[in-house]
Amino acid sequence: MTTDMRDLAGRPVIVGAGIAGLMTALELAPEPVLLLSAVPLGGEASSPLAQGGLAAAIGPQDSPALHLADTLAAGDGLCDESVARRVAEAAPLAIEKLERLGIAFDRTPTGSIALGLEAAHCRRRIVHAGGDATGRELVRGLVAAVRRTPSIAVLEDFAARRLIVEDGTIVGVLAAGPGGDIALATGRIVLATGGVGGLFGDTTNPLGCFGQGLALAGRAGAELADLEFVQFHPTALDTATRPMRLVSEAVRGEGASLIDEAGRRFLADLPGAELATRDAVARGVFRHLARGHRVFLDTRQCLGSRFAERFPAIDAFCREAGIDPAVEPIPVRPAAHYHMGGVAVDVEGRSSVPGLWACGEVASTGLHGANRLASNSLTEAVIAAGWVADSIRGLDGGRAVQTLAEQVPVRPDASLVRPILSQAMGVLRDGDGLRQAVADLLPLALGDSASADPAAVGLMMVVSALGRAESRGAHSRTDYPTRSAVALRSKLTLDAALKSACELDLKPLARSA
Repeated sequence: MTTDMRDLAGRPVIVGAGIAGLMTALELAPEPVLLLSAVPLGGEASSPLAQGGLAAAIGPQDSPALHLADTLAAGDGLCDESVARRVAEAAPLAIEKLERLGIAFDRTPTGSIALGLEAAHCRRRIVHAGGDATGRELVRGLVAAVRRTPSIAVLEDFAARRLIVEDGTIVGVLAAGPGGDIALATGRIVLATGGVGGLFGDTTNPLGCFGQGLALAGRAGAELADLEFVQFHPTALDTATRPMRLVSEAVRGEGASLIDEAGRRFLADLPGAELATRDAVARGVFRHLARGHRVFLDTRQCLGSRFAERFPAIDAFCREAGIDPAVEPIPVRPAAHYHMGGVAVDVEGRSSVPGLWACGEVASTGLHGANRLASNSLTEAVIAAGWVADSIRGLDGGRAVQTLAEQVPVRPDASLVRPILSQAMGVLRDGDGLRQAVADLLPLALGDSASADPAAVGLMMVVSALGRAESRGAHSRTDYPTRSAVALRSKLTLDAALKSACELDLKPLARSA
């Protein structure tokens, strides 16, 4: 039986409690808001795992214009320049805002904020907290701020399962938790649910991050954009642990090199070498592994005994795996890390469905283009939270409706989808593999099992990848190895993806029972 939470009716509901969700709730204060979290605050999410930091042009030799230029170059022709400029210009103020909320950023002996270097940045502009534990420190500080803000009500251990739409407009959300199902009547919902890494076998994201927000938005009829662009981090710790431990790009920023089992720097001839864009480095590592080599990140010369002091979290999990980075190289391989695509939103974070906004990794603002510039994601989440809050603040909370008693779907399970996406949507792709994935995903997406929502998200991603007959940024097709002369963003709805999938000639690809 679904219970109507009448005392919370009409409040904005933020779905997800990573950095984007926490910041949006804080930005809306003192307006009453409900934060819906599928796990206890600060628990399983991608945000606490983030090591890299926040990109902001606050150094004496840096500027927002240089930050913008690096962002556009990494995005490979698909960035929305106006959005990228807006983020680059707002980034220094975002750092100040986080400091006022209690975030203690790392500082130099002279007291200034310490700045790190990461791939494809022309200046040292990466702001860290707790060394290589920036995400954890941001979440810790923001959770504390949320806890002391009386206007924010928090429902922990409740997962949103469906958005309720009437006459094309959001009117509520259905969620499931330990006490049963709940229904919340509201005309203002913000998706801040993170990415899709849990759809891949090799991933740095929690396995529960399967694109919940994309499933919610897709089934509500929202338009989604650029779903084919999945960024694979080139240096995840190569062990059996899942999710995989991330060896931050900042390690390469300190001078670490990529070598194989013979000690050869196999990417030395790549423009930018180890600090080339992530897509280029990931492809280079993937291809070297495919040739039968092993790949290691070597920090012995650049850091040596200083590694544990500079990267304490990475040092700890390397030692758990029996590796001492001070004296031996770290085995690494690419892993799904960040999704550049998401719910298509405007400059205020509004989706194509009235009453629905999106913020953070689940949103596609146009900032990242085809390949996110390192450490722009946390910066975007903090800044875009303010845009969304400004758009929502003071709007009508919605009306009471009768449809909130409908069936709550079963708990999603991505285990059947994970091997399909891992095979078809990896670092390198081709048309035959993508069409096979459509054939495998379509019946799951059309069903009502626990696989339905993860399969629907995967299907939309695969259909988008089939439609992009070129190689650009993080989307690399071996059957279309060159970049098209015209850069176009891809957009689709779930209905359009299902229609496209049904129209494909899949019979030759159907697997025998």
